[in-house]
Amino acid sequence: MRSFSNKLQWKIILLFFFSLALTFATLYVMVQVLDIIYHRYRPQLYPLVLRIISVNRYVGFSLWQSVVVIFLFIFYVMLLSWGTTRKLTRIIRGVKKMAEGHLDERIPVRSSDEIDMLADQINAMAEQLQLSLTEERMATQAKNELITNVSHDLRTPLTSIIGYLRLIEEDKYKDEVELRYYVNIAYEKSKRMNRLVSDLFDYTRMGFGQIALNRTSIDLVQLVGQLTAEFTLQVRNHKMEIEWHPPQEKLLVLGDGDKLMQAFENLITNAIRYGKDGKKIEIHASKENNHAAVKVINFGPPIPSMELPYIFDRFYRVEKSRSLDTGGAGLGLAIVKSIVELHEGTILALSNPQQTEFIVRLPLQSQ
Repeated sequence: MRSFSNKLQWKIILLFFFSLALTFATLYVMVQVLDIIYHRYRPQLYPLVLRIISVNRYVGFSLWQSVVVIFLFIFYVMLLSWGTTRKLTRIIRGVKKMAEGHLDERIPVRSSDEIDMLADQINAMAEQLQLSLTEERMATQAKNELITNVSHDLRTPLTSIIGYLRLIEEDKYKDEVELRYYVNIAYEKSKRMNRLVSDLFDYTRMGFGQIALNRTSIDLVQLVGQLTAEFTLQVRNHKMEIEWHPPQEKLLVLGDGDKLMQAFENLITNAIRYGKDGKKIEIHASKENNHAAVKVINFGPPIPSMELPYIFDRFYRVEKSRSLDTGGAGLGLAIVKSIVELHEGTILALSNPQQTEFIVRLPLQSQ
């Protein structure tokens, strides 16, 4: 900006002196022309013109010459600054439209001088402002969706809990078996609410960078193998199978074991929820250059290609009905992505009619 200001100052100074030089040059030519006219055409001149020329010859720099100097100076300044004036007018017109709310308006830039540099900076500022407003609108929309989704997901189990507890309070049950059934339903619903609140709290803390990782050296082969074994019974209850395909070598990463366990738990739970039709889940681990790669594969219905870019967004669900059978609150994959990124890793989702796989890549611990 200092360079731009200095260039503009020098341009104004040069414009002033150039206009002044042209003014006196023009005045000199005029005086010489008048002198020639006086000598050659003196008898034919009107008395008034003759008197003016005569006064000029004997008085020197007269009043009329001063007036001519001022007039010529103004004329040359306006003539030389005409291009600059047009550019400034174009900038003023563009800024006025932007001020009226037309942030998509752009000022034409046709050269690389200081004025067009100013126009280019104004265009960049308008573009940044437009981007900020778009992000603000998206944030507002996301906040509204957050409130709506959380309200829905909390209200549904809460309504069931209140309903069954009311039946118990009013002694509207046949026997102890039915009482225990009501209590069990209320308990399961309360656990669902607790999971939702915990997920929401975890995601919010991760979003604001308030999660401190307790990093230690972890063998992903051992961690994922242990997790697979723990899910075996749950998978069988859903009439599915789970297959673990470990590599022969260790895959050591520097990370938080609890958080990584939570991430892979969410991926396996997601595979169970959406891959029931495939009857099988496969988990593969391998070394890819200096990264450890873990793939969680299910063989259920494919994720539509238009949905794939959004499945890691918070509260986004491919299945929109928000039923208990096909999904939770929509925070699981968002939490997985946050945990993986906290470990400087990446996660990718691929889906086709045959299978859907989630690929997590984490940097291997340097030896």
